[in-house]
Amino acid sequence: MRIVVMGPSGSGKSTVGAFLADAVDARFIDGDDLHPAVNVRKMAAGTPLDDTDRLPWLRLVGETLQTEDRIVIACSALRRVYRDVIREQAPDAFFAELAIGRAVLEERMRARSDHFMPPALLQSQLETLESLDEDEQGIRIDGSADVRTAAERIAAAAQPAR
Repeated sequence: MRIVVMGPSGSGKSTVGAFLADAVDARFIDGDDLHPAVNVRKMAAGTPLDDTDRLPWLRLVGETLQTEDRIVIACSALRRVYRDVIREQAPDAFFAELAIGRAVLEERMRARSDHFMPPALLQSQLETLESLDEDEQGIRIDGSADVRTAAERIAAAAQPAR
């Protein structure tokens, strides 16, 4: 079971991902922890990443997924091409997209004081976001659902992916 909990900043990827990993006895990794320091500094300064910044990080996310049989990684994976890079390294990755409205995302981002991603970058994330396509292995769920419900839905949908 290799699951990527995806969505824009503030969607609850880390919260849902950690809960899900605990529920299915998997290791949890926050994809933000895999970013090189230069990416973190760039985002903290309010500058969106470009694909040159993202691609090595996305490859690392895919490589990390392959390190264990039971693993959940929180990663934005906003575009299909980004998910394809992850799948190059981890072909059996299952993606769980947390879909949530802009107003809630903004509210959540403004409430965080311990995260490098400023609310000013939300617009660029929403412009980049490409929801899962029907042919992608994954599920799109309501990101405003409570954490337990979201995790249960993802776990149930990911079962055939084992």
